[in-house]
Amino acid sequence: MQFICGKFKLDLTRPHVMGIVNVTPDSFSDGGKYVNTELAVSHALQLIEEGADILDIGGESTRPGAIPVSLNEELNRVIPVIEALSKVSTVPISIDTYKPEVMREAIAAGADIVNDVRALQEQGALDIVAKSNAGVCLMHMQGEPQTMQTAPHYEDALHEVHAFLVARLNAALSAGITKNRILLDPGFGFGKRMQDNVALLQQLERLTEIGQPLLVGLSRKSILGAIAGASAEQKLHAGIAASIISVMKGAKIVRVHDVRATVDAFKVFNTLQVNKT
Repeated sequence: MQFICGKFKLDLTRPHVMGIVNVTPDSFSDGGKYVNTELAVSHALQLIEEGADILDIGGESTRPGAIPVSLNEELNRVIPVIEALSKVSTVPISIDTYKPEVMREAIAAGADIVNDVRALQEQGALDIVAKSNAGVCLMHMQGEPQTMQTAPHYEDALHEVHAFLVARLNAALSAGITKNRILLDPGFGFGKRMQDNVALLQQLERLTEIGQPLLVGLSRKSILGAIAGASAEQKLHAGIAASIISVMKGAKIVRVHDVRATVDAFKVFNTLQVNKT
């Protein structure tokens, strides 16, 4: 399975690691650490050294209860970082945004992937990506970041997420985005209860039946804190386990904060898988 994004072609026969670079003051785990452009670029390059296959640049937090930022503020945060990284990065650059204007400017600045928590539902988003050569990740989210964890409800989380992702995939294909440019993300923690997240992970292989590569983001999420404990160390260990389980159930890309630890875990996983066959 191959994923084409910008000038890159990723061979997804092995698991890939997407490293998170939050250029925000209020992300739930590392807000404010890399809000300066120079610090963000330095951190991104460090993630490449640690083994990141993709860099995901975000300028607006989508944590539960996050306050929206203006278009200009988001552009001012992310575009200088993408412009600087595009000159030196050896891996694809992803822009984590739902705003069409940010997508357009980020692609022009050198972004190779649009990672959209709203799955290109904003007016103009489909057209912007379709007219580019960028890849895209379509994610499921119930509600809005500000209120999504207030009272999420599903009759059948797996069925509803599956149906949404199929609908958004079809919308992307109809807009002219080719299948080899599309990733799908079930959106762990985005408008979902503990039992919904657990059910989705337990049955993740059912989403692979859609036929598109899956991206999974469980790093430092509250589900891990609820299971293992709230400390950073506990979430790290739980996150590694969740990443391995996700890949075993069919995920092709995991989006993480702790790149080196995840890459090391995948080295062991890949070796054992090879020896097994």
